[in-house]
Amino acid sequence: MTSQPSPPTVSIVVVSFNTREMTLDCLRSVYAETRTPFELIVVDNASSDGSAEAIAAEFPEAKLLAEGDNHGFAKANNIAARHATGEYLLLLNPDTVVLDGAIDKLLAFARRRPEARIWGGRTLFGDRALNPGSCFARMTLWNVFCRSSGLSRLFSGSALFNAEDFGAWRRDSERQVDIVCGCFFLIPTAFWHELGGFDLQFVMYGEESDLCLRAAQRGARPAVTPDSVIVHYGGASDTVRVDKMVRLLSAKALLIKRHFPAWQRGLGLWLFRLWPLNRWLLLAFAARLTGKPGHREAAAHWRRIWNRRNEWQGGWPGPGTGGLPA
Repeated sequence: MTSQPSPPTVSIVVVSFNTREMTLDCLRSVYAETRTPFELIVVDNASSDGSAEAIAAEFPEAKLLAEGDNHGFAKANNIAARHATGEYLLLLNPDTVVLDGAIDKLLAFARRRPEARIWGGRTLFGDRALNPGSCFARMTLWNVFCRSSGLSRLFSGSALFNAEDFGAWRRDSERQVDIVCGCFFLIPTAFWHELGGFDLQFVMYGEESDLCLRAAQRGARPAVTPDSVIVHYGGASDTVRVDKMVRLLSAKALLIKRHFPAWQRGLGLWLFRLWPLNRWLLLAFAARLTGKPGHREAAAHWRRIWNRRNEWQGGWPGPGTGGLPA
């Protein structure tokens, strides 16, 4: 009688779209640096660069879901999670590289801090400089004011004026946070299903923020550790700057509508809309003052974003589709 293989401890989900070489490097690093029993689930969002074929050839043991449509990040992860059999679910971006047993260390952190219920690590850029986007604080009325007024940029190292980005904190200590970035995001699989996964109203960006804030309503206290380190290059499949910013602003506007106290939403959205306008006007003034091409290009960038405000100022449209609490 043959024994059945033990179930994996963690189901690692990677969603790819036209990032073949980066995705292959990511998957190689997972296998090279992970000793904890795992299963790998890869969703390819209808890539045209041969990603699915290359992944199937090099990693036949992975569960490859080669989709005929580009579902985006949120829906693709929801699809993958239905196939997960591990105790934990780890979302991992394809433009990442796992360093020095990072997944094993993150799982050890999760077992040591079970009350967090969502865990993340430390991210670096390709040159190994700190990528601070591994976690951040929730948006508040104060944070929106500081960003829209330029205080968060002027005093970027301040924990008071740049509270959403945690000021000058180097992500070099364990800390409870509000949001763990979806690029390296660990959660118990059962808790993911309890939350209903990502809310599909967030077409792109903001999905993990919404999920973490809903999780906090159920007692979760997300946390990060500096011991678990990956490289996150960032933006590998989203390179059009204005389009990317329009999508990001749409997500942030929806987060304000969804998660701000009712009495703060109107003022919060009003202040939020001033952010691109103020950036455009200040950069245009700097361009006239200095004549620097960089200022002119940046001003034009923000002017185009402001001119498309009807696309983002109301947030992503449509009803929520995730497991929102009643």
